[in-house]
Amino acid sequence: MTEYPTSQEGPQPAAAAATPAQGGPGLPAGAGGAADGRGRGASGGGCADELGHGKAPAPAAEGVRDTGAPGAGPVRAHADGGLGPDVPHQRRTRDGAAARNASAAAAPAPALPDTAPGGAAGPAPEAATAAAPQPPQPGPEDACDPLPDAGAADAAAAEAGADPAAAEGASPARREGDRLRFVGAATRRIARGIDLDEIVLGLCRATVPTFSDAILVYLRDPLPVGDERPVGPVVLRLRRTDRLRPIDDLTGAEGAGAAGGAGELDFSQLPLLGPQGDLPAAELCEIMPGGALAEVLRGVRPVFGSSAGAQDALPELLGAGHPLPRGRRAILAPLRGRRRVIGAAVFLRSPERPAFEQNDLLVAAQLATHTALGIDKAVLYGREAYIADELQRTMLPDSLPQPTGVRLASRYLPAAETARVGGDWYDAIPLPGSRVALVVGDVMGHSMTSAAIMGQLRTTAQTLAQLDLPPAEVLHHLDEQAQRLGSDRMATCLYAVYDPVSHRITIANAGHPPPVLLHLGGRAEVLRVPPGAPIGVGGVDFEAVELDAPAGATLLLYTDGLVESRLRDVWTGIDQLRERLATTAQLTGLDHPPPLEALCDDVLDMLGPGDRDDDIALLAARFDGIAPSDVAYWFLDPEETAPGRARRFARRALARWGLEELEDSVELLVSEVVTNAVRYAERPVTLRLLRTDVLRCEVGDDSPQLPRQRRARETDEGGRGLFLVNRMARRWGATRLSSGKVVWFELSLPAGHDRR
Repeated sequence: MTEYPTSQEGPQPAAAAATPAQGGPGLPAGAGGAADGRGRGASGGGCADELGHGKAPAPAAEGVRDTGAPGAGPVRAHADGGLGPDVPHQRRTRDGAAARNASAAAAPAPALPDTAPGGAAGPAPEAATAAAPQPPQPGPEDACDPLPDAGAADAAAAEAGADPAAAEGASPARREGDRLRFVGAATRRIARGIDLDEIVLGLCRATVPTFSDAILVYLRDPLPVGDERPVGPVVLRLRRTDRLRPIDDLTGAEGAGAAGGAGELDFSQLPLLGPQGDLPAAELCEIMPGGALAEVLRGVRPVFGSSAGAQDALPELLGAGHPLPRGRRAILAPLRGRRRVIGAAVFLRSPERPAFEQNDLLVAAQLATHTALGIDKAVLYGREAYIADELQRTMLPDSLPQPTGVRLASRYLPAAETARVGGDWYDAIPLPGSRVALVVGDVMGHSMTSAAIMGQLRTTAQTLAQLDLPPAEVLHHLDEQAQRLGSDRMATCLYAVYDPVSHRITIANAGHPPPVLLHLGGRAEVLRVPPGAPIGVGGVDFEAVELDAPAGATLLLYTDGLVESRLRDVWTGIDQLRERLATTAQLTGLDHPPPLEALCDDVLDMLGPGDRDDDIALLAARFDGIAPSDVAYWFLDPEETAPGRARRFARRALARWGLEELEDSVELLVSEVVTNAVRYAERPVTLRLLRTDVLRCEVGDDSPQLPRQRRARETDEGGRGLFLVNRMARRWGATRLSSGKVVWFELSLPAGHDRR
């Protein structure tokens, strides 16, 4: 008949000895709360904490110990690290509980094991276990709460029957009941984990010290996901180890004295433990095809360490040179997921504790099965979270462009950590003529489907923006695209185009919250923009408005998740946003706009605990503009004299700006680009020079055909213009417009040039 670890007890006063132990049914004295992995069993009759949350478990040998002082009550080593008198916790009882406790106290004290003088434990732990009194069965009056929560219920179940088997003398039915209660509490503890580390930790805390004194958990590296078939050799990596701690780590000097002269429990004979109490197992293990470890893992079922297959498999798993456990003091349990073995667990018991019995293999099989299935689900969940993160990161811009005359900042917050994807998006698209398109949209919902629709609409918006269509036309085409995607594909969108030369912004809205403009003096204004209908309704015209965009002002575009929640309506949130922007601007002064990044963070700080009902996209644009003194603009008739006139105009502008060093390069490149435009144009050609951090030249004509660079042959008279532009310019490009095209190039300014 198998015995389980008990507390070592010295002589006790009669009153103390007459009090029953406070463990669960079938548990020896001092081992009452070990099953929940936290060592609560030392206290008397208190409410069970939530299973798995609390201090590390106290070892079984850290139970009731006599101080040896005459007349002193028993001293218990508590799990929180201190020693003190064993005073039962105060608890709520019903009528009749006091009488029942009184009758239990009046019962004659059971015979205690013989002890050595001075309070030291005399006989072996097995003898103490056999002589330990059995506690009475708890009645309804012992319940701390009529309807405890799930965590408290699991802990109560663990304390009621923590050990897989009961102490010696219990009936077989009672022992099997205790074993079932332990398996139920342990599997619930394992099932609580949602990620890989939580599940493995749950296995370790549920089994140490109740089922084993030490555990080693190995998992495949890398772990296979779903139906993936691993490539290459199968490698196991030691994921986690757990064991009983020395008693002096918990109790200090007094506990060390009670434990013995060495000040700690005797771990020297625990299999596979080093001299410092560590687990010096191999970090990696490659499974050899046809080897003993491969055969044991292929068998799936747990085996004792003393079996023939395990004797050859354990050295292969743990590494050569480690002592092997003797007898049935080790169990090697394969961890099999839904499709394949994904690891192995090794359960160990010290010589001071009874060896594993045959039914313990069933317990190990249950623990290994629940752990492996939980790991499989955690790996799949992690892959889904990774896909969601990658999808969201791909749908949103990695970084915002830095176009001329405007500075940008953005933020994105998902609705919740478990819903990392959504339908909100933002974008900034450079346009011809140094303009920039600002886009913010919101697709219904925050799921993978919403993110996929958002990606299609964002791609469509980028394509339409490159065609230089007016904002109202862009929304009209987005509406048609949403209808082609499905009948229930609804979204709101706000599309704005900022021109830094004219300091104007054109905005069109499709059912989106209006933007807020923060002026340089600190005044926050909600722009009056026609609301329009959401994208996907169909048959609705969109209207655009053109507004002033003064230098130093900040435009804030956002989705409704920032201003609307269960606790407030959208217009209340917009007013709060406007007030928040005005307050932030006053802190930095009326002559200096607040920094964009800090402004975005401050805006998000206005969200309360209940305001995260939807994902949030935020785009802030600071309008710097381009001063009129840094712009030169001309119209050229499509004649043969146009290139010569363009060179003269460019030379005058460079002289006014003090950029004479660039005259030769600019005249050559301007002449080549204007000559190519005049050849195909039928209407006047435009020439514009912009001086910002670079010198930018833009030539526009009414021909939609984009120029194409090619390598001219030695006998060709033309075809070298774009080759020169590509070699001499810092950057160059061509963009098709609704009325033609624009060819542009940029040159770096000379070192030390001052725009003032």
